[in-house]
Amino acid sequence: MGRSRSGRRPWTTDALVNLPARVTSPLIELTRRALLALLLLLAIVVLVWVDRDSYTDSHDGTVTLVDAVYYATVTITTTGYGDITPITPHARILNAVIVAPLRILFLVLLVGTTLQVLANEGRRMFLDGRWRKQMRNHVVVVGYGTKGRSAVDTVAANGGNPAQIVVIDGRAAAVADATLRGYAAIEGDATRREVLRRAEIIKAREVIITLDRDDSAILVTLTVRQLNPSAHVVVAVREEDNASLLRQSGANAVITSSEAVGRLLGLSATSPNLGTVIEDLLSSREGMEVGERQVTPAEVGLSPGQVEDEAVIAVVRNKTLRRFYDPTVARLETGDQVVVVRHAAESD
Repeated sequence: MGRSRSGRRPWTTDALVNLPARVTSPLIELTRRALLALLLLLAIVVLVWVDRDSYTDSHDGTVTLVDAVYYATVTITTTGYGDITPITPHARILNAVIVAPLRILFLVLLVGTTLQVLANEGRRMFLDGRWRKQMRNHVVVVGYGTKGRSAVDTVAANGGNPAQIVVIDGRAAAVADATLRGYAAIEGDATRREVLRRAEIIKAREVIITLDRDDSAILVTLTVRQLNPSAHVVVAVREEDNASLLRQSGANAVITSSEAVGRLLGLSATSPNLGTVIEDLLSSREGMEVGERQVTPAEVGLSPGQVEDEAVIAVVRNKTLRRFYDPTVARLETGDQVVVVRHAAESD
């Protein structure tokens, strides 16, 4: 199945490369199409003018350059007053073979495609407006590099709604990758307020900032905090010295990426088993994973060590994180959240 007699696989669309779409503004697209229509009109003018002796004008019998322009205009727009007509057989054949297809092409180009451009742009504006009205309590991810992709995948894997995730990145390739994965994405510089507003940052619940430069991360954090004082902001920073600046800028949590990677490298070098366990906890949908959940009614009154099938490593009570060995959480209570190490759900 699926092979020709010669043994070669048939040529299908699966073998084609999906190239990124070229996006142009409606004004530029309409201008380009208008120029193409003008070229079609010019082609008919040249054809009539060169063969003007094969045409007659009911007014004076001769065809001038102005007459050729007039004839081309009324012909290509299908008006056709009939005052200028071809009189020789070859001129009529040329009109049938060349001018008639050019007339059809003109109508398709100027009318059909123009309406299509306007309709697509109108549909896009309608969908954009509807999306903005529905978007609230969502997650905004600034930067869709390696860290950003991993953060988005982790949010989605832990129950996050992909429709409630918005990506901001200045690279067209990153935006295309995000939309291909099913996420809304905006191309632009997140240090600019208008770009953040386009992502409805004012109504966002979570903001994750994963930029390559710490100074840009600080500026974005300041801008986000100014636009949305209540959002929970998590920022990745490369240098530990800049972590305090980010906290002062309004970040709720700061992750030092270079230090975390360096620590994992050091653990793997000095204690390979410990490094493997940490790497396992950080991986997604395999081995072990760290999660947070609500305490069940059956677990109320138990100690963290008595919870079955999962290892409780921390308890969140009254929005305060307490380690499992803290005597204040010796017994679990209704409303507590527990941070557990559990068997990861295997990916399909």
